[in-house]
Amino acid sequence: MNTRSMIAAIAAVAGIAITTTATFAQDVPAAVGARQGQFKLMALNVGVLGNMARGNTAYDATQASAAAANLVAISMLDQSFHWPEGTDEMSIEGTRALPAIWENLPDVVMKWQAFGAAATGLAAEAGNGLDAMRTALGPVGGTCGACHDAYRAPQ
Repeated sequence: MNTRSMIAAIAAVAGIAITTTATFAQDVPAAVGARQGQFKLMALNVGVLGNMARGNTAYDATQASAAAANLVAISMLDQSFHWPEGTDEMSIEGTRALPAIWENLPDVVMKWQAFGAAATGLAAEAGNGLDAMRTALGPVGGTCGACHDAYRAPQ
């Protein structure tokens, strides 16, 4: 690829990114849907691991490793698009996000980082046997619960 083509490609990608960011930031339903979809993916993967940990399904190192890797990948998503102000349960229907999220963003970010660290620890152990996976799953559940307790309204 010559220099002119490379510059054109970079400009096109940058233009798409800027347009997508501006459109996304203004599209509140899309932002709420994205974060709810993310949490559904998290729940699906934690469910796979939780069912193994409880003995509801047989432990499978490959599946456990895949589910844990998915949690790590989710933890790496940029959250800035998912949480526009005015998307709490008091402002719109269909969410359980408490207004406290926007009052305590540094704590929310810290909790999200703790989830990422716990998911990374789980990914390192998930394929090493049921006991190792169970032990590493506990901190993931703890980080989820800490955020839910502080920032999610009950059903």
